[in-house]
Order: sequence, then structure tokens, then C-alpha cells
Amino acid sequence: MKLTNAIFGSSQQQRRINAHRALLRHLAKLGGTVFGPIPEGVRREFFCLDERTWVWHEEWSDQAGQHHATTTRYDVRPNGVLKSQGTNSYQRLQAEEERNFRAAIDLYAQLTQREIARLSTQPA
Repeated sequence: MKLTNAIFGSSQQQRRINAHRALLRHLAKLGGTVFGPIPEGVRREFFCLDERTWVWHEEWSDQAGQHHATTTRYDVRPNGVLKSQGTNSYQRLQAEEERNFRAAIDLYAQLTQREIARLSTQPA
């Protein structure tokens, strides 16, 4: 076995990893649309990081050209949803915000299922 294969995996393995990462990035961008159209010059992503963690990330530049970014993490637990922005500690979502968050997850699931189905029917 070559040393590079031992360290980095086979080229086929690496292609699968790269394809998986590209798909996740694509779906995260698609997820950024669940709250409406994305303004020009704004980067927005919404995605599931693991079985209970969701991430909302947004970047933009203001009129002065200053770059801004905000990341919100949602931790879905059996007794509710907790949210943290930046370095702030987790706080429980209020009822209306939790309903909106759950609706966003449902819409994300619909969009991504359709997109995966569409991508799977495209020729390789």
C-alpha cells in the first residue's frame, strides 16, 4: 500500500469524500433559501450538522464595505430547542420562534429531498 493511500485514502475514497462535501455545501446553500430570497451580496446557509444540531450562517458586507457574519447554532433536545449565537450561551427558543424553526426544518427536508432526487436522475 502506498503511503499516500494510507494517509489520504484511495483516490476513489477521496472522490467520494469530496463529492459528499460538495453535496453538503450545495444543500446548505439550498437551505439558506428556506426563509426567503437571498439578497445580492449575501451568503446564507442553513443545514443539519448532526442528528440534533442545526446551523444558520449568514455573511454580508455593509454599505461601507465592512464584512459581517453571524452564526446561530440550534440544539434540538427532547424538551425543546436551544439556540446560541456567536460566543453567547444557549437559550431556549420561545414558542413562536420554535414553531418557525421547526417549519424551517420541514421546508429544508422537502427542498433537500427534491434536490437529491433531481441530482440522482442526472447522468453521471
